[in-house]
Amino acid sequence: MTETHSTAARGDSGPEAARLVASRVLDVPDFPKPGVMFKDLMPLFADAKAFREVVDGIVAHHGRDGFDVVVGIEARGFVVAAAVAYAAGVGVVPVRKAGKLPRPAHSVSYALEYGEATLEVHEDAFTAGHRVLVVDDVLATGGTAEATLDLVERAGGTVTGFTVLLELGFLGGRERLAPRPVHALLTV
Repeated sequence: MTETHSTAARGDSGPEAARLVASRVLDVPDFPKPGVMFKDLMPLFADAKAFREVVDGIVAHHGRDGFDVVVGIEARGFVVAAAVAYAAGVGVVPVRKAGKLPRPAHSVSYALEYGEATLEVHEDAFTAGHRVLVVDDVLATGGTAEATLDLVERAGGTVTGFTVLLELGFLGGRERLAPRPVHALLTV
């Protein structure tokens, strides 16, 4: 494992935030399959000071009054969403993989590079006009993010922002989500 370092770290919240995230990401080669370089954000989550700075930065970027609820995408997005929601004093809603929610849910299926996946959110997760901030750990190709944003809107929420800790820019996820704005603390 190696740390993701860049003296020219870049991100939508400036170089300081980008360097902070980069300094806490570990590269894990060949996970979950050979040829993939997994970006492990667990060291960031485990560092109380760094995690607080990241969460406070997300809230500051969107404004404490810029959203009514935070959506986290399964599973590491839950960690970020819960912390951001707590810091902003709003609720948190999970978007889960199919079959994990106990009550009636909206669902959306989407293509992955190796198959298909389905995400769900409770039918009553949002009220009309709910302003929703969606957060996740990593933006790669954008398939999961696109499906989540569509699902939130179908369930009655109004997406006011989408934030990730790490964007793998070379995979084109930001372009796939256009014209929706993407906020990434670190882009590699």
